[in-house]
Amino acid sequence: MDLSGVMKVLGGQKVLGKRIKNRMDLLELSKSGVPKKALAHLAKYMSLSVRQMAEFLPISERTIQRYGPEAHFNRVVSEQILQIAEVAAKGTEVFEDTNKFLAWMNRPSKALANKTPSSLLSSRFGIEMMLDELGRIEYGVIS
Repeated sequence: MDLSGVMKVLGGQKVLGKRIKNRMDLLELSKSGVPKKALAHLAKYMSLSVRQMAEFLPISERTIQRYGPEAHFNRVVSEQILQIAEVAAKGTEVFEDTNKFLAWMNRPSKALANKTPSSLLSSRFGIEMMLDELGRIEYGVIS
């Protein structure tokens, strides 16, 4: 997957302070911490409020609100944000339209045990299942 999509959904180099060229860059970004501004950009991209995003993260909405705009999240929260950004980037790439991807996120899927894809965003395992399903959709394999 082209990681420029991940950069885009997180607000680009201006917000992240660095380019993401490979998976090692994702690892380094998770260690240094994703900035709060990137989470706000991701939430807006996915048409979600910060409260809704907090439901997918191991951090409360109130704690997120306490962070300043330049503050960085810890490694665990940052990794979850990056995984969600990866789903958003891959979904937009597969559906070739953000609105179509967002509609898919909110429709129950047989391949995902009749759960909505968005309900799986709080788990690494759920995110892996979503990425697998997006790969199948990309290659025309209907589940």
